[in-house]
Amino acid sequence: MTTHVIHFTAPINSHTCGQFIDKCSQAVQQNASCLLVKLATMGGECSYGFSMYNFLMSLPIPVHTHNLGTVESMGNIIFLAGAQRTACQHSKFLFHPFHWSLHGSVDHARMSEYAMSLDYDLYLYARIVDERTGGAAQPLDIPTLLTASPRILNPEEAIAAGLIHSLDEKPAPASAVNWVVHS
Repeated sequence: MTTHVIHFTAPINSHTCGQFIDKCSQAVQQNASCLLVKLATMGGECSYGFSMYNFLMSLPIPVHTHNLGTVESMGNIIFLAGAQRTACQHSKFLFHPFHWSLHGSVDHARMSEYAMSLDYDLYLYARIVDERTGGAAQPLDIPTLLTASPRILNPEEAIAAGLIHSLDEKPAPASAVNWVVHS
């Protein structure tokens, strides 16, 4: 039984998504019995966050996620892929409204497309949080958090919201194989 640990300390973008999928795939090919994903991320691009979540959910081995210090924005979605979710005592989770950067001029059709995409990302985000935290003592109002009222949760609040199962400093087993995604 070999645990593989992936230390993800990066923004979520095309480059880090590719690195992450590569490291996870290598762990599975090397017969990992479990994948522990230790996250410290300020978030990033929605499309890559959803892709990383779906990829983790499809793996044929158990996935555990751990908050190393801060999991923000789209990082919350990746974090929720863990069947077991833990956090350090001194950590936080941040939920805030989506924002996009537009470059150059935009016509009406393109602006409508952006608005539809933003709305659908909000829908997917809320659906995943609801699915993964169902039955929480204090469920999160994701539509409000992502459109109007940002919020930081400490580990105790994260337990009540169903984001984590427990506090744990989560030392990796001495025999663990370690991978790093950083940019």
